[in-house]
Amino acid sequence: MNLLINDIPHTLPPGAKLADALVLVDAKPPFAVAVNRQFVPRSSYGSHLLQDDDRIEVIRPVTGG
Repeated sequence: MNLLINDIPHTLPPGAKLADALVLVDAKPPFAVAVNRQFVPRSSYGSHLLQDDDRIEVIRPVTGG
């Protein structure tokens, strides 16, 4: 299935979970994730089933002053 992760096209097999997508992009904490603009809690990464054409945003905190 085709996905956009941070606006970059990726492909994962059918039945992939959000955790699989995060491994694919080597996401390192801390971060938050939204799928199709909906926040997904960390406790759901392993069970959140992805669909073809999902848009995933991995959001890292910004620090500074």
